[in-house]
Amino acid sequence: MGGLEAFALLLPYRRRSQQTARMISESTTHLKDTTGNPAPLGLLGFGMTTVLLNLHNAGFFELNTMILAMGICYGGVAQIIAGIMEWRKGNTFATTAFTSYGLFWLSLVVTILFAKFGWAAPSTPTAMGAYLLAWGVFTFVMFIGTLYLSRALQIVFGSLTVLFFLLAIENFTNASAEFKHAVGWEGIFCGASAIYTGLAQVLNELAGRTVLPLGLIKR
Repeated sequence: MGGLEAFALLLPYRRRSQQTARMISESTTHLKDTTGNPAPLGLLGFGMTTVLLNLHNAGFFELNTMILAMGICYGGVAQIIAGIMEWRKGNTFATTAFTSYGLFWLSLVVTILFAKFGWAAPSTPTAMGAYLLAWGVFTFVMFIGTLYLSRALQIVFGSLTVLFFLLAIENFTNASAEFKHAVGWEGIFCGASAIYTGLAQVLNELAGRTVLPLGLIKR
């Protein structure tokens, strides 16, 4: 009888514990994400910096402080911030993409500045070709991921894959100025497609309807 009496005394506590656990579970289930969409920030940081760098590659102006500053601030830091925000939203693809390309821009600027200040030996064309080829392979795999997302992102990542491979070829073969200028135009297209995708997301969200189509993939 003593055991039964003890069980009877514990029963109300067990019921309260179960009720508390159920309330916590229900509260967790009903949490709503009220944070903004960080993807436009990442896309615009990438797109605008890519356009400016490739205007240089296309022969419009020399490599100058403006491009390096954009590479650090908007192409680099802004994309990393967007990647961290996407991590908070549980978006693995966007976290990987924005953080990686943000660090790509920072690493590219560091490569240029270290050589300029004499802190390290300048990268040879072969080394830069390998660097760009590695990024091309990474981008191709990310392009496969966009097949589940949208046509707009397929264009961005598809043209970026082509851009990296062309830049790698340019460095491996010591290509002519004409080839470099042609690659620059392809890079301008790639950056412009990212700008379009970012601005389309902003306008579509504000309007509550499709203002600029993105070609979302239905799953």
